[in-house]
Amino acid sequence: MGDRRNFIGYRHGHPDVRWPDGARLAVSFVVNVEEGAELSIADGDERNESIYEAREEVIGSPDPCMESHYGYGPRVGYGRILDALSRHSTPATFSCCGRAAARSPWMVRDIVSRGHEASCHGWRWERLAGMSEDEQRANIARTFNAVREAGGIAPRGWHTRSASAPETRRLLVEHGGFLYDSDAYDDDTPYVVPVGETPHVVLPYAFDTNDMRFQPGGGFVQPEDFTRYCLAAFDRLWREGGDIPRILSIGLHLRIIGRPARIGALEALLDSMAARGGVWFATRAQIATYWRHAVGLPDFAPVEA
Repeated sequence: MGDRRNFIGYRHGHPDVRWPDGARLAVSFVVNVEEGAELSIADGDERNESIYEAREEVIGSPDPCMESHYGYGPRVGYGRILDALSRHSTPATFSCCGRAAARSPWMVRDIVSRGHEASCHGWRWERLAGMSEDEQRANIARTFNAVREAGGIAPRGWHTRSASAPETRRLLVEHGGFLYDSDAYDDDTPYVVPVGETPHVVLPYAFDTNDMRFQPGGGFVQPEDFTRYCLAAFDRLWREGGDIPRILSIGLHLRIIGRPARIGALEALLDSMAARGGVWFATRAQIATYWRHAVGLPDFAPVEA
């Protein structure tokens, strides 16, 4: 079957990398900004969004109810999440769909002005799997341009909603503006892959330490479920971090963790992590930049497409 898939990873030894100031663990909070990019017939899309806690897809006509569910994120949830992060001066990566950035440029400007990272999450909140190369190339460029225009600074990261395509990473490298992507779930340590002649940083993401598990069937019900689970991952990776350069990714969504019954779970998580010490809270761009230097790669030189 060839060697298309790598099941070995770092089994034969991790690189000798230590996080800044001797930190045992890099923690990356990723806030997904998708509101306004969900599918909507009222926006000219082929169908309405069907994924939310109250699952009832309206077929063939606009769905103001679903749009209202998503609208909660920018209107209310965003402010609560910012307050929680600000209490501990914790930087985060806000992974922005291009259409969401174009609809709420005020939010992307605010994200950047506060020292957070604005990265790319596709034009609409959708898979790239099944798209042609030309469709993907246009999606990547349109998203990059929208986030750059809204935030006033070029994005450096990419994460596809769930399913990228086999050629997506190559297209990101060919675009020239991307330092890293997070279209992988296969490790707790960053790694570098060759894409043609170009070494490219991959920062694996995680779906288990993610507030999307509050959705029906996801396993989280009470706010403590999220806090306890994420702290269990944090404790394990912090211990392993004495010998191995580990990264913990925690996924958040404006419309999910930003709810009044759940925001306390994020606050409690931040309190516990900050009290531990030996933790580097960083954006994904900061982690990817540091990793390139640590493993001996030259500085990333973006092509501003």
